[in-house]
Order: sequence, then C-alpha cells, then structure tokens
Amino acid sequence: MRRIRPRNALTGPGSLPGLLRLLLAAAVLALGLAAPVRAEPVAPAAVPVLTLDFERLFDDTLWGKAIAAEMTRESTALAAENTRIADDLIAEEKSLTERRAKLTPAVFRAEADAFDERATGIRAAQKAKAQALTQSFEAARQAFFVASGPLIDEILTRRGAVMVLDRRAIIRGLEAADITEDLARLMDARLGAGPAAAPGQPGPGTGGGE
Repeated sequence: MRRIRPRNALTGPGSLPGLLRLLLAAAVLALGLAAPVRAEPVAPAAVPVLTLDFERLFDDTLWGKAIAAEMTRESTALAAENTRIADDLIAEEKSLTERRAKLTPAVFRAEADAFDERATGIRAAQKAKAQALTQSFEAARQAFFVASGPLIDEILTRRGAVMVLDRRAIIRGLEAADITEDLARLMDARLGAGPAAAPGQPGPGTGGGE
C-alpha cells in the first residue's frame, strides 16, 4: 500500500512562506505596470499666437488714412513754399548780379553778404519746418499704435491667445492667426479718424462695437 506523506504546513503551497512569495510577485508586477504611467511626460499646453501687420493696419484704418492725408497735405504745402522761396532767392540773386556794374565794390559786397546771410537763415528755417513735420507725423503714428494696444488686448482675450507677433517677422503661418482686418474694423468702430477727426468723420467713442 502507498504510504501517504503528511503535508508540511511550512512548505506547501498554502503555507505562509508560499503566500508571501505570491504577494511579493504580485507587488513587483504591479510596480512594473505602474512605472511607465508615472514616467510618461505631460504634453505641454498649446500656446495660441496671433499675428498683425502694423503697416497694413495703419494704411487700412480711418485714423491711419487721416494721418497720411494730413502728412501729404502739409508736405505738399511745404514743398510749394520751398519752391516759391527758391524762386524768390534766384530772382534776388539775379537782380544783384545785374546791378553789380552800377554798385561800388564795397556796396556790392555788403549787399551780397546780406543776401547770403538771409538765404542761409531761410534754408535753416525751411529745414526746421521739414524736421518738425516729420516729427509730428511720427508722433501721430505713435499715438495711433498706442491707442491700438487696448483693442489688441481685447482681441487676445476674446481669442484666448497670449501674444501678438509682427507678421513681417513670420516665415509661415495660418491666415486665421492674422488679426489685421479684425483690429482695423474694431479701430474704425471705436476710434474713427482719431482725436483730431475731420468734419463729418467719426471721432473716438462715436462708433459702435464690432
């Protein structure tokens, strides 16, 4: 008859050491499965970036057009004034040359020196006018771009974006990212032709929303 050997309570599959080995194996397996999940990098959130063509914005808005028109008007007037002054000086110089034979050398020299001094002063004055006109134009452009700031912020908030870049510095980009037309419409509605709006042109605050 086959002799049945008694089961050892300390070494059988149901013994305490056996259970410990099973628990340890399960724990190791769980750690192995969980490790890749914890090590997986988190993808960065998308950063919406918009673009803006400042020169086109200036050219396409009522305010920008008003500034450009005023600059053209004043530049044309100054150019006409310079031409008239130049013609007068040429005529005066010609007259002095024609009268030279009738004048003593001392008198001619005195009149010639006076003419040169007056001509130099006139040229300096006209140059100062041109510089002042340029500075006025640049100041008007700066005021235009400063006024656009709050409206740019409004579009940023509405679109959930975080920044606006100069479109001229972008190599490639989606057309949907460009806000030039959107901002131009908003500026026309809110600011019109600017602080010094011409008669019949809407000024700041007279327009509606978008």
